[in-house]
Amino acid sequence: MKIEPQKQHEWLQQWVGEWTYESECVTEPGKPPEKFNGAESVRSLGGLWLLCEACGEMPDGEAATMLMTLGYDSSQQRFVGTWIGSMMTHLWIYDGSLDAEENVLTLNTEGPCCASEGKLVKQRDVIEVKNSDQRMLTSYLLNEDGEWLVFMTTQYRRIK
Repeated sequence: MKIEPQKQHEWLQQWVGEWTYESECVTEPGKPPEKFNGAESVRSLGGLWLLCEACGEMPDGEAATMLMTLGYDSSQQRFVGTWIGSMMTHLWIYDGSLDAEENVLTLNTEGPCCASEGKLVKQRDVIEVKNSDQRMLTSYLLNEDGEWLVFMTTQYRRIK
């Protein structure tokens, strides 16, 4: 079966390349965000999927490797993907959509709550493409009051 990439698949291909990133993460309420950085390599799988592999440090200084898959499911008309990291055993499953201007991809997921062991919380990763060499990730979690709170931001810059 041969699948031809659709415009949503082609939109994702703009991420292919080598990137650096700088992140800020709130690890404890009331404390300043912790900063960390790393590098990401993004490649295409058949023009339909992205494989995004990042290596860097965590806020505690430990090394980490992360892998995100991202694609577009034509039958669901949704962006789909996964995220895993060497610092945890949870498999994050993404489901999302692109805004009308085709600059912001919102990916919904559910994952471990840092404040309550064993509890899962709704989370949202919002990726804004600033231009061909910059994108911004803002990660939110849904608190018990129903508010989306920013807990991490990551600036990506293309190096090639």
